Amino acid sequence: MNIKGSVALVTGANRGLGAAFVQALLHGGAQKVYVGARTPTKISDPRLQMLKLDITNRDDIAAATETCQDVNIVINNAGIMHGSPLLAAPSMDSARAEMETNYFGTLAMCRAFAPILKRNGGGALVNMLSVVSWFTYPLNSSYGASKAAEWSLTNGIRMELRAQGTLVVGVYAGFIDTGMAYQTDEPKARPEDIATETIKAIAEGREDVMADQSSKEMRAALDADPQAFYQELQQVWDSGTRWTC
Repeated sequence: MNIKGSVALVTGANRGLGAAFVQALLHGGAQKVYVGARTPTKISDPRLQMLKLDITNRDDIAAATETCQDVNIVINNAGIMHGSPLLAAPSMDSARAEMETNYFGTLAMCRAFAPILKRNGGGALVNMLSVVSWFTYPLNSSYGASKAAEWSLTNGIRMELRAQGTLVVGVYAGFIDTGMAYQTDEPKARPEDIATETIKAIAEGREDVMADQSSKEMRAALDADPQAFYQELQQVWDSGTRWTC
C-alpha cells in the first residue's frame, strides 16, 4: 500500500522503536500519525496527534477507536519484557504481565481496529514480534511464550482479515538498541533500521519481515537443524547463567 497520504496509529510510540516507527512513517509521507502511549507527552509537529493508550486498558482502546476513525495503518508495537524463566522465576507475575500486554493487549487492538481498517479500504495491521516467537530462550522464556502466542495471533488474524483486504504484517527482530534490551551486551539492531524495513515491507505488501541480521540467522539455523539449535540453548541454561531485570 502507499504510505504517502496514509493515516497511522503506533502503540508504545513515545520512545525507542515506537518513536522510530513514527519518524519512518513521516519520512514515507504519512499524512497523520497518532502517537499512542501510556503516558502522553507534548509534541509540536502538526502531523502528530498524541493519544493516551494503554493496550491493556479497555477504556483507552475504546477511546482510541473513537478518535482514530481515519486510520489505515495500525502498528502494534507496545510490549513488555521482564527477562524471566518459567519455573525458576520467583512467581508467575512476570509471565502474566507479559501475556496480558504482548498477547491479550495486541489481540484487543486487532479486534478494535479491524472494522475501522475495513471501512477505510483494508489498509495494514502490523504486529512487532521477535525471534523468540519461533523458539524458547531459557533465560527469557516467559517473554518468548507471550511472543509465540502473538505470532500465532498474527497468523490467525491474517487469515480472518484477508477477505477485507487488510495486509497483516509480522515483524521479527532480535535485540534492538532500546530501553527494553538495556540489560544485555549482545549485538543490537538500530531501531531506525527496523522501522525503515517495516515501512518498506508495508509499501511492498510483504507479510513477514526479517528486519535484522539476527532474525535472518536465527530463522536459517532453526530451518537447518532445530535439534542442534536447542542443544546450544540447553548449554546456556546448564551453564548456570541467570538473567534478571
